[in-house]
Amino acid sequence: MIQLTNITKSFGTLQVLKGIDLHINKGEVVSIVGPSGAGKTTLLQIMGTLDTPDTGTVIVDGIEITKLKDKKLAQFRNLRLGFVFQFHQLLPEFTALENICIPALIAGKNKKQAEARAMELLNFLGLAERAKHKPAELSGGEKQRVAVARALINNPAIILADEPSGSLDTKNKAELHQLFFDLRDKFGQTFVIVTHDEELSQLTDRTIHIKDGIIQYDNAQPAANNEQLSADNAQQPTDYGQQPADLSQQAEKNSATGQEESIESPA
Repeated sequence: MIQLTNITKSFGTLQVLKGIDLHINKGEVVSIVGPSGAGKTTLLQIMGTLDTPDTGTVIVDGIEITKLKDKKLAQFRNLRLGFVFQFHQLLPEFTALENICIPALIAGKNKKQAEARAMELLNFLGLAERAKHKPAELSGGEKQRVAVARALINNPAIILADEPSGSLDTKNKAELHQLFFDLRDKFGQTFVIVTHDEELSQLTDRTIHIKDGIIQYDNAQPAANNEQLSADNAQQPTDYGQQPADLSQQAEKNSATGQEESIESPA
């Protein structure tokens, strides 16, 4: 799903990434941890086509993105990737519904289609009644769930999250973490999460430890961790509302045939 080979990146004389090799499988929930300045966010931005490496190759969802021209790269980013940031990055002048629709409108969907899809996601996340509210009228947890819905609207194969629960309280943090695993389990999406949250990193399928621009070690978590997460939430269930029917159908379609939109890698 994601293959990084010999990735280096410098800013001036400071080398931030020093030959990163990493493979992430489809459907994995992977955390990237390490001290501040280790290169975690830079690595995530390179995976997400928001930055380019100085050397090396990046293959995401079967496409070598380091060879894509600007227009194709923007199309790839819009259709194949979803982003969730520490601070929701919602546009304050737009409602929750309108914020969620923006990536779909950029992708060429008409307004009616985009709004219908956005409402399905709001229902799924238990936020239907907040659709017409602007960010200033939403709680921190609600804003972050709207940001997740925005990331999901184009049915991306991969969700990239940078400190997604860093600004949330304990309850909202736990609900957001559970949401990531629910989405993976239901729709087969791949999650790559940069985090300082030890509880989250202990729950993910793998934890990539980075220090001084290199991967120190990469360890898989015992399956019991995810089983415990499910057991804990079975006792205190999180209600995200009604599941949008077409999301699971689209996930099955993508799994069987690949993404509907075609973005070809240049020869």
